[in-house]
Amino acid sequence: MDTLSDWQMDTQGARLRAAVIGTGYLGRIHATKYQHIPGVELVAVVDAQAEQARLVGDALSVPYYSDYTDIFPRADLVTIATPTRSHCRIAEACLRAGLHVLVEKPMTTTLEEADALVALARQVGRILQVGHLKRFHPTVVALRKSGLLCRPQFMEASRLAPFKTRSLDLDVVLDLMIHDIDLALYFFQADVVDVDAVGLSVMTDQADVANARLRFQNGGVANLTASRVSQEVVRRLKIFQPDSFFTLDFIQNRLCVVRRGAGAVEETLLPVQSYDTLEAEISSFCKAVQSNTPPVVSGWDGRRALQVATRIRQAIAP
Repeated sequence: MDTLSDWQMDTQGARLRAAVIGTGYLGRIHATKYQHIPGVELVAVVDAQAEQARLVGDALSVPYYSDYTDIFPRADLVTIATPTRSHCRIAEACLRAGLHVLVEKPMTTTLEEADALVALARQVGRILQVGHLKRFHPTVVALRKSGLLCRPQFMEASRLAPFKTRSLDLDVVLDLMIHDIDLALYFFQADVVDVDAVGLSVMTDQADVANARLRFQNGGVANLTASRVSQEVVRRLKIFQPDSFFTLDFIQNRLCVVRRGAGAVEETLLPVQSYDTLEAEISSFCKAVQSNTPPVVSGWDGRRALQVATRIRQAIAP
């Protein structure tokens, strides 16, 4: 799967009925994307705050509810975009009701909860996908498609953002760094054997800036920096192998490769398609449901990222 069209469903089949639980900033965007996907009907939005549910439901011209159990007989699949502490409880209820689940990252607050969801999804035969959005970013897809990354040994990622008042129920590791944790696991395809990390509380009572150095079983090393108290927005990743290195700029949608040539250094911009990353993620989820195939980012993938994030947070804690 290399382009947005590769993730789109076969529209000749029955329409899938989608719902979104949690209509805050991200949930509302999810709901809008479902309305753009051929073969999918957004049938409901849900929020525990009834007025918030009404505002989004009216804006999108769909039914709205304050109790998520009301959607069980009406939907085939659901996005869960509520605060992380409620992910496990809601996802478990949705899976038991027979719904396929796309749960936003981080998938749960604890590994025990993550294990329970992975096991339950397998038991009931439903798709469980975790919202690690950057797997679908055009630069990541283009790098994989190029076939040039074959022996990664070192990765350096910077994910910096100005302070915002949302997602403050999470520290910066679970809020921002987890994106690059997932990408490091994806690129190195190995387990993490050692973690060294530092972090600092600046604007909240949790870590707002953090740096982690991960060493993988195959010898790879990743150096990850995340901050939500930066004066600039940076979303950049570099990955090195013996004969070349790659720079992914997630904001500029650019992928550059620098290679060792015959007596010179060759720098090339690789072709990168332009498409909506969240729409690609949701489309891939819908296609996995329709075709009953494993999702691009499985519950197990989400669990692995959470496990590494937990180790980083433990290393930071005094």
